[in-house]
This record gives sequence, structure tokens and C-alpha cells, in this order.
Amino acid sequence: MSSRLSWFNVTSLVLGFAFLYIPILLLVLYSFNASRLVTVWAGFSTQWYVELWQNEQLIDAFWVTLRIAFLSSLVATVLGTLAAIALTRYGRFPGRTVFSGMTYAPLVMPEVITGLSLLLLFVAMGLERGFWTVTLAHITFTMCFVAVVVQSRLITFDRSLEEAALDLGCTPLKTFFVITLPLILPAVISGFMLAFTLSMDDLVIASFTTGPGATTLPMRIYSQVRMGVTPEINAICSILIGIVAVIVLAASLFAKRQEALRRREELAARG
Repeated sequence: MSSRLSWFNVTSLVLGFAFLYIPILLLVLYSFNASRLVTVWAGFSTQWYVELWQNEQLIDAFWVTLRIAFLSSLVATVLGTLAAIALTRYGRFPGRTVFSGMTYAPLVMPEVITGLSLLLLFVAMGLERGFWTVTLAHITFTMCFVAVVVQSRLITFDRSLEEAALDLGCTPLKTFFVITLPLILPAVISGFMLAFTLSMDDLVIASFTTGPGATTLPMRIYSQVRMGVTPEINAICSILIGIVAVIVLAASLFAKRQEALRRREELAARG
């Protein structure tokens, strides 16, 4: 019975991963296709990567998306970390339920509702839609993801380390930057990566809050795919996959290094 169950699990995993990753591998493979027909293999070629750099619309959308993703992720990481600290450390303060609900609402709110709400807000405030409105919108819906990741780390945090630092004369602010932040840094970086990826991937909310000169890459790809997939789209998507893979690998190596340093310090303290 256990053998059959084991084979069932293995088969399910293989089929699941194949369903998820074979289309991505095919996309990368056909980005090196010499033919303009994306479904007909005509030999290996890098011409579409060369032509991609001459496609000003895709390149401009790519840089706009990177700038929005970086700025929104940076601000969302700061705000999400502060929100997680407030929810974890300050107990039952007045308005905690409302604050918690507002922080986590974007997690369950349909993106169409979020995008439409932000659009109405920006119109009521008289803000001209463009780069900054998209950035503000992405901060709004990615901050909650950072808060969830950081809060899960703070729940298991050993506060005796902070208490020892305070007893030795550190101010609360210095204790946070010297003790707390280095220990929760892997979670903070994970939250930043998640926010960055969600911002890069967003289409619906950006469509509601964008304006002239602020067309993101998902919007540009979606508008072109409706007329047919071109090899340049395969190329730009392959580049994005490579960027995300490098970021994930770097973050994983950093997290392992931090964990190794933490264990080494614990062993040194015990010895």
C-alpha cells in the first residue's frame, strides 16, 4: 500500500511540475527559433534578441516596469515590515482590528475591485494617472504580502535577545537596527522579492491606474498577444524568467548564508 502511495505521489509531482514548467521551457526554447512562426522550429538563432533591442515599445515598457517594481517593492517592504511589527509587538491597541483588516484586505480583495477603487480615489484627488499612480497602487496591494511574511518570522522571534541589548544600554531604535533587523533580514528580503515579483506580474491593477507614458510590460505584451505571439515577446519573457531566476537563486544563497552564520554564532555562544 505504501509503495503504491509512493508511486502515486511521485507521479502526481511529475505531472504537476510538467504542467507548470514545460510551457515555460517551450517559451524559452522558441525564443531561439529562427522562424518567425513561433510554433514551427526552423533552427537555432539569436536574431530575435537582437531585434528585441530595436523594439522601442517593448524596451520602454520593460524599463518602466522595472522602475515601478523596484520603487513600489522598496516602499512596500518598509511599510509592510512596520505593519508586521505593530501587529506582533503592540498587542491589543485601540483600532487593532481595523488596522489588521485594512492591512490584509488586498490579500482577499479581487484585483478588479482594488484597481477600480484606486482609480476612483486618484480621480477624486485630482492626480494625473501615470507612473506614480501605478507605483502607489502597487505599494498598496504588495504591502500586505510583505507584512504576512515578516509577521510569520516575528512570531517565532526570541525577544530575550532584544531585552539583553536594552539591559546593556541600547536604545530601542539601535536595538532594532543592530539585533532585530539582522535576524529578520531573510524574511524582509523574501517579502521584497515577493512584492517585486507581484509588481512585475501585475496587469489588472496597472490597467486601471496607468496613464500616458506609463505602459507596463504585462500591458504591452497583452495588447500585442491579442494580435498574435511574436518571437520578440518570447525573447523578452525569457529575459524576465532569467532575471527572476537569478534573484531567487541569490536570495536563496543569502538566506542559507545568514542561517549558517546564525547557527555558528549560537554554537560560539554556547561554547
